[in-house]
Amino acid sequence: MSEPTPPEATLYERIGGHQTFVTLVDAFYAGVATDPELRALYPEEELGPANERLRMFLEQYWGGPKTYGERRGHPRLRLRHAPFAVTAAQRDRWLTHMNAALDSLGLPEPELAEFREYVTRAAQFMVNAFD
Repeated sequence: MSEPTPPEATLYERIGGHQTFVTLVDAFYAGVATDPELRALYPEEELGPANERLRMFLEQYWGGPKTYGERRGHPRLRLRHAPFAVTAAQRDRWLTHMNAALDSLGLPEPELAEFREYVTRAAQFMVNAFD
């Protein structure tokens, strides 16, 4: 009788787990903090709470801890972003900072491409206001 095949490692595990996501999200929000138009989308005085929410969401999405769901329930991304007018220009600004943060990690190409493809789709999905 053969041994069961272990499940494939999640992207969360393949790219280094928690610390990689901390580094990614910190780099992303460092960019957001310097972008007045994008920063205006974040109503909280400090970006810390948004940083934590995004990190927990991304960790859960990519196979890490389920902390986001335990604390906040189902992500409902579009519903949670509905109170904010998200334009195509803001999407592009968000992607600029997210892609720069992804590039800073030095990820292997397959994981980088998979992550970049997801954030591009997700950012497009958030657009809810048109010029």
